Amino acid sequence: MTGDAPTSWHLVRAAADGRADARSEFVRRYAAIVRAYLSARWRGSPLAAEIDDAAQDVFVDCFRRDGALGRAWTARPARFRAFLYGVTRMTARRYERDRAARRRVVVDAESGALESAPSPTESLSRVFDRAWAGSLLRRAAQRQERTAGADESARRRVELLRLRFREGRPIRDVAELWGVEPDWLHHQYATARDEFRRALEDVVRDEVGAERAVRECARLVEHFF
Repeated sequence: MTGDAPTSWHLVRAAADGRADARSEFVRRYAAIVRAYLSARWRGSPLAAEIDDAAQDVFVDCFRRDGALGRAWTARPARFRAFLYGVTRMTARRYERDRAARRRVVVDAESGALESAPSPTESLSRVFDRAWAGSLLRRAAQRQERTAGADESARRRVELLRLRFREGRPIRDVAELWGVEPDWLHHQYATARDEFRRALEDVVRDEVGAERAVRECARLVEHFF
């Protein structure tokens, strides 16, 4: 899909209608979130070997005729995140039921022992939300970079955020690396953060709508700054 990414519900509509470009974008946007949830749920379990297949089945369920995306577009739940979480959780439960059924055939009938997933140290909903937040932050960074375009100063500010947060370099170290005054770079850093916030607001508005965007954006910024 060309240009800025469409809102989630426009993307859902296009993917539900069978558009190949929309379906590719849908998988690209949400696959890492689905895998993060399944990895946390099945950590230390034999089902961990089936994460790839289960993640694929989440999207198969979304895309099939009369599947989850078609139902979602009709119902239009208030939060797309909750919709995707529900589809992913139902797929995980189906895999667990299927594995339990297979185990019943081979376990000792007297023991009746069945495997159970380990208790996660972090709630699965929080794992999903954290992965969702990370996805939005990455999309905001990509949007900021697209907005910078050929503007060399803007692109340097994007690079400054990368050095500051991905590599953890202090401003004074970056100033020395670039041969500039720290005070000037601090000003550029403040500008870069403002640009990132605006990009994040645009991304969040796509996901949750204008009414909830400010509150949701403030929550997400806590993950970054």
